[in-house]
Amino acid sequence: MIWVIIALIVIVLILIITNIRIVPQSSSYVIERLGGYQNTWNVGLHVKFPFIDRIANKVSLKERVLDFPPQPVITKDNVTMMIDTVVYFQITDPKLYTYGVEKPINALENLSATTLRNIIGELELDQTLTSRDVINTKMRSILDEATDPWGIKVNRVEVKNIIPPEAIKEAMEKQMRAERERRESILIAEGQKQSAILVAEGKKQSMILEAEAEKEAAIQKAKGEAEAILEVQKAKADGLRMLKEADIDAAVIKLRSLEAFEVAANGQATKIIVPSDMQNLAGVVTSIAEIAKTK
Repeated sequence: MIWVIIALIVIVLILIITNIRIVPQSSSYVIERLGGYQNTWNVGLHVKFPFIDRIANKVSLKERVLDFPPQPVITKDNVTMMIDTVVYFQITDPKLYTYGVEKPINALENLSATTLRNIIGELELDQTLTSRDVINTKMRSILDEATDPWGIKVNRVEVKNIIPPEAIKEAMEKQMRAERERRESILIAEGQKQSAILVAEGKKQSMILEAEAEKEAAIQKAKGEAEAILEVQKAKADGLRMLKEADIDAAVIKLRSLEAFEVAANGQATKIIVPSDMQNLAGVVTSIAEIAKTK
């Protein structure tokens, strides 16, 4: 009898120990009792009734990332391309996630593919290639609203790759090449234009400087000539003033005129104009010579 009691106690302890569960951080357990939803265990120590309760689902509350394979989509202008997306989601209600939909990950993948096709079908090729932010925002909004009954919150949706057909890729490469060549031609033309402008500006500045230099030289030359004339006139005035102060009589003046005539006669001149009063000058010279002898 004692052994039976001991055995029963051991069995009870084993049942209690095996039905003790510790829920880790960022996890939740969905508990069913007799086939129906009973409770949701969060972080901590929990005990379930043996043979009555069971753990229906262990749910991770961490944010997950689903990288879906490329999906064929058709744009508004009938261009078929491959697009793959990345969905960031998080389970917010373990009960709805467990009982809301069968295979929720597959359901989210299929919903993402159909939503992507609907969005791309409203866009043309050029809009599709340049409107990633618009596509991401629309997909996140639609998926988040559609997955609320499943206990899933879609945080972000990113278009990973857009793969157009080979013919479209070749056309795009040719267009980009032509655009690069056009920009290069524009840059070369702008450089030549700036170079011509700089050369013309340099010539202009050079001509201006040359004109300024010629002007300054002419001014300085005129100033020099004017000063020379002033000096000559000043010298003449000083000579006249000295003659006047020396009280030279008419005979001396005539003698000086004769000396000037002698100098002119010794030159290369072919014509000599003799003054009408030359006889008077000769008489003056004779008188001066006699005076000199008597002295």
